[in-house]
This record gives sequence, structure tokens and C-alpha cells, in this order.
Amino acid sequence: MRMTVPSLGALSLAWIAAASLAAQATPDTTRRDSAAAASAPVGLVREVFAYEGGGRDPFVSLLKSGDIRPLLSDLKLVGIYYDQRYPVRSIAVMRDVTNGKRYRAKAGDMMGRLKVTQVRPREIVFTVQEFGFERQENLQLPKREEMP
Repeated sequence: MRMTVPSLGALSLAWIAAASLAAQATPDTTRRDSAAAASAPVGLVREVFAYEGGGRDPFVSLLKSGDIRPLLSDLKLVGIYYDQRYPVRSIAVMRDVTNGKRYRAKAGDMMGRLKVTQVRPREIVFTVQEFGFERQENLQLPKREEMP
């Protein structure tokens, strides 16, 4: 068996041929017509994720739209019907200044995120539940103006 060694000329010719093929294989970087690209259909791919974990879904909002209303800042205390003999039966009347809706509440009632803790002769005490924390807030009746 006889082996031949390629000559230097044959190697250089093969190298030039490989370089020209590599130049043809590089992507075209020229800009195309934007009008032609706009007419081409565009497909949108949306990633969907379903949480299958053991706790609550971290992608779901903690606030539900029905739980938000009424806001404490939107409420105005209109009147209190206070029962001195049985304070638990006392009723506070409030009005939502944004939509005019009237609320009647007694101790223990829930109004969205507000829980009525206590009804006093001149004020109502709420427990506001937000993001796992609770705080106390109160609404007071407006001061009485005395006529001379």
C-alpha cells in the first residue's frame, strides 16, 4: 500500500475553498424593507404558569375587589344610637362619601376589611385588617355647635 502526502499547493487550495464557503455561510446583516416585514404575520407566545404548591398562590392578589370597600377614609359617621343599658345593641350609622351608600353597623360586624370592635356614645372603633396585620382606628361624631 502506498501513501501519498498532499502537496503544499493542494493544502492551500483546500484552505481557500473552505474560507470562501465559510464566508457564504455567514448570515446576511443587511436591513430589509420594514413595510415587507410589517405585512408578515406576527405570532405572540404567552408563557402560562400554574402554581401547584402547598401554600397559597403567590401570584394571586391578597386584596380582592369586594374586600376593599368601604375604605375608612371614605366613611363619615352620621349618627350613633347608643343603648346605655345594653351597649352591645348600640348601632352606628355611616355614609360613604364617594357613592352615598349608607351603612349600619354594630359591634362584631364586618365591612370589607373593617371589623366593628366597639360602639361608644360619640365614636365607633374599628379593627382594620391589612396584609395579616391588625390596627385600631376610630371615627368620631362631629363636634356639636352650641347656639347662644
